[in-house]
Amino acid sequence: MKARATCFLLGLSLAGLLVVLPASGQQTSSSTAGPTIQASAAAPADPQATPPAAAPAAAPPTWSIGPIDFAGTIDGYYSFNANHPDDKTNFLYNFNIPANTFSLNLLKLELSHTADPVGFDVAFMYGDTATQIGGVATSDSGFDKFVEQAIVTFKPAKAHGFEIDFGKFVTSAGAEVIESYSNWNYSRSLLFSWAIPYFHFGVRTSWPMGKHLTGGFQVVNGWNNDFSANSRATLGANVMATYSKWSLMETWYGGPVNPDRRGWRELFDTVLTVTPSSKFSAYLNYDWAQNRNFGLFGLFPNGSLAKWQGVAAAFHFQPTSKWAFTPRIEWFDDRQGFAMAGAGIDGSTVPDQQVKEFTFTGEYKLLEGLMWRGEYRYDWSDKPFFERGLPAPSPGFAVKNQQTATVAFIGYFGPKR
Repeated sequence: MKARATCFLLGLSLAGLLVVLPASGQQTSSSTAGPTIQASAAAPADPQATPPAAAPAAAPPTWSIGPIDFAGTIDGYYSFNANHPDDKTNFLYNFNIPANTFSLNLLKLELSHTADPVGFDVAFMYGDTATQIGGVATSDSGFDKFVEQAIVTFKPAKAHGFEIDFGKFVTSAGAEVIESYSNWNYSRSLLFSWAIPYFHFGVRTSWPMGKHLTGGFQVVNGWNNDFSANSRATLGANVMATYSKWSLMETWYGGPVNPDRRGWRELFDTVLTVTPSSKFSAYLNYDWAQNRNFGLFGLFPNGSLAKWQGVAAAFHFQPTSKWAFTPRIEWFDDRQGFAMAGAGIDGSTVPDQQVKEFTFTGEYKLLEGLMWRGEYRYDWSDKPFFERGLPAPSPGFAVKNQQTATVAFIGYFGPKR
């Protein structure tokens, strides 16, 4: 019954999107009309002197009402898991978790106003993505389940690009983001799912440091929470170098995340992106993290220092304006089973393991604001970890690999495309 309701909601929303997009595309902004009028006034009076000017192309939809910009997405999919797990779960996935069923990945609506000098950004969400983020939040999961981001921005006019945000915002770490259409692959990488946080609550800054460098500093309430677990702050810093053919982003977070204030959790995240041509791009993402004194809580008997690290690489081919193909491969080492704790069969603690995955994603843009994606993914571990349903010797039988195939339709709109 739940699957039927989700399918109905997805179909209705996509149908509505198809109706709205063409209608919105007929709007013409004043910035486009202005130059056209001036060009007509400067033309010769004799109609035989020059051929009639071609009609101006329709401007893209602005998706704005006054000073408020709107953006959003509706993302639905069907995922097939060859292991046929009894709990219909794609193991190690973070958002498109339900297997062998239709499901709604994300329904999102965002309202924003560019700082002049004060602005804001509020994003509401619903679906599998919201459920996952709310489930890992260590504070008010009701708020975190439905509000992806809520910040107020101050950007002084004479501060040379300096900007400060306060509120709940997505993390600066990682090569991917929460919204599927902004990524090259449909499923998220192991690093995005397990090595880094989803969001923070606190203060962050951004400041251009020359033509190619931008730096920032953050003071937040730890990982994935609105309230500090121990009244201590986590610090963050990042710097990004941007050039025409490549960019490099370095991010660090560190602070006493443990409830008893003993021991720090640290994360170093590196993302290198190269774009040698308009038809080819690639990224390399490396993460290293550790958490001290986690064994004090009696949950992990392997010691009091947990470490995890991993590397991911993706290659994006865009042969035409409509077609794109992206293979991704990665390796993730969770030495004490801390990063993926609770991801095992029936929510059991995960043993220390090394996991690898290969993903191949094909994408076709049906029209402006609507795309189709098909994806094959193969995950494998050095330990029996993935659940195998029938035919298996017994329910919950563990195997070392998992194969999935996913088909998704994603509609999106807004100025931030």
